[in-house]
Amino acid sequence: MNQRKILIIVENLPVPFDTRVWQEATTLAANGYLVSVISPKGKGYDSEYECLSGVHIYRHDLPPEGNGALGYAREYWCALREEYRLAKRVYKERGFHVIHGCNPPDDIYMVAKRFKKYGVDYVFDHHDICPELFEAKFGRRSGLLYKSQLWLERNTYRHCTFAFVTNESYKRIAIERGGMSPDDVFVLRSGPKLERLRITPPRPEIKRGRKYMVGYLGVIGQQEGIEYLLQAADYIRRELGRDDIFWGIVGGGPHLAQLRQMCSDMGLDDIVEFTGRVPDETLLDYLNTADVCVNPDEYNAMNDKSTMNKILEYMALGKPIVQFDLTEGRFSAREASLYAKRNDAKDMAEKIICLLEHPGMRRRMSEYGRRRIINELSWEHTSRALLDGYDRYFVRRGM
Repeated sequence: MNQRKILIIVENLPVPFDTRVWQEATTLAANGYLVSVISPKGKGYDSEYECLSGVHIYRHDLPPEGNGALGYAREYWCALREEYRLAKRVYKERGFHVIHGCNPPDDIYMVAKRFKKYGVDYVFDHHDICPELFEAKFGRRSGLLYKSQLWLERNTYRHCTFAFVTNESYKRIAIERGGMSPDDVFVLRSGPKLERLRITPPRPEIKRGRKYMVGYLGVIGQQEGIEYLLQAADYIRRELGRDDIFWGIVGGGPHLAQLRQMCSDMGLDDIVEFTGRVPDETLLDYLNTADVCVNPDEYNAMNDKSTMNKILEYMALGKPIVQFDLTEGRFSAREASLYAKRNDAKDMAEKIICLLEHPGMRRRMSEYGRRRIINELSWEHTSRALLDGYDRYFVRRGM
C-alpha cells in the first residue's frame, strides 16, 4: 500500500508555534502519514527546513503585516508566491496527495489549484471565519476588503474536497454560506493535550503579596477584549475598594504596547502585569497560581461563533472561569464558567468577586471543567475527527 501523504500549509503563524496545526501534523505523522508543513518564519522559528517529530517543516520569509487594501494584497501575494515555491519543492522531494490549507486568510486554495492536474485535492481547515474577523477588527461589513473576504471564503469551499471546522457554528457556515454537503464537513475541535498542560503547585510570589490572582492567557490583540479586563480591575479597586487582587496577563501580540500604556494611564501597574510572550513553563506557573481565569473576548459575530483555546486550557488546568455570554464559549465551558453580561466590564468584575469569595463554588467548577476536558474535549478525543476524515478520504482513493 502506498503511504498516504499530506502537505499542510499555514499562512499566519510559524510551526510548531501554531499549537492547533502542530497537533494535527504530529497526530497524522504518528498514525502513519507522511506529513510536510509549509509555514512562515517567526521569532525562534527561522530555519528554512527542519524535521521535528517526524514532520518535515519548510519555512519562508514574509513582509510586515499588511494594513489597508494594498498592504494586504502585497502580504497575501508574497505568501502565496512562497507557498507555491515551497510546495513545488515538497512535491518533488516527498510528494503529497492532499494540500491541507489552514486559514486565515482564505486564499491557500489558489496554491492547491496548481497541483490539481497531478491528482492533488484540497482540504480546508477552517480556523477563523474571515468576514466576521474583518468586521471585528474594522467595525464594518462593507467595502472592497470585506467583500474580498466573502469572495475568498466562497471560493475556498467551492474548491475543497472536504473540510474540517472547529465547531457546530462553523459547520453551519460551511453548509449555508459555503454550499458544502453536511457529510463533507467534520467538526474538529482544537482540544488541548493534557501532557502539555500540567497541573503544578502555585507560585505565591507571582501574586506580589496579594491574596488572590486573576489570570489571562492569549493573544494581546484588537478583538481580545483586554480593555474590559483592565476596566474590571479598575472598578474592583476604585469602586469596590479592594486592593487584594493581582492580575496576570500572559501572552504577546500587536496591541501589547498600547494596552500596557492604557494600564499605566489607569494607575494599575502595581496590580497588573503584562508578561509578554513567555516559555510554557512560565505560562504554566502563572495559570496554576491563578485563583480565577478570565476570557474577556467581547461579543461580536466573530467571537460568538468561535471556540477559544484559552477556555479549554483553563479547564484542563482546573481553573474556574469568568467570561462574557457567548455561544461557543458557553458550549465549551458549560458549568465551569460564570457568564457576565455581554461587553459589561462591571458585571465581569462582579462575577470575578463572586468566585473569589466562594471557594466551594470555585472547587466545583474546577472539578467539572477538568472532567469535561478529560472525558470529552481533550485532543485525545477530538483528534478522532481528523483521522476519521482522512481515513474516509483515502479509502475512497483506494489507499
